[in-house]
Amino acid sequence: DVQLVESGGGSVQTGGSLRLSCAAGRYTYKRNCMGWFRQRPGKDREGLAVLWIGGATTTYADSVKGRFTITRDKAKDLVYLQMNGLQPEDTGMYYCAADQLYGTCRDVLDFPARGQGTLVTVSS
Repeated sequence: DVQLVESGGGSVQTGGSLRLSCAAGRYTYKRNCMGWFRQRPGKDREGLAVLWIGGATTTYADSVKGRFTITRDKAKDLVYLQMNGLQPEDTGMYYCAADQLYGTCRDVLDFPARGQGTLVTVSS
């Protein structure tokens, strides 16, 4: 069910940066966990980053650790994914996801709420 709204995708060259944003949209539940995942051409969906709001911790996939950062602006009610050092293999659709389930976060691919995705294209 599409409830969140992503923005910020676009086209960049290798080594470039983008910042994706995620707004709550129609998702009005209290969010305990927020995250990002992606779908690259010909690949399975891949969880990238999770922010456990309740525990104030973040986790990252090895493929993006050190390059991507998930943050939250509580005042604006936005979650961001800052992506640096982008490579052509990062090209794909990027999705924001949310979970209200209390406690430590489960796999971001299991979060029940998500957005429609935003396209990231990295050219060499």
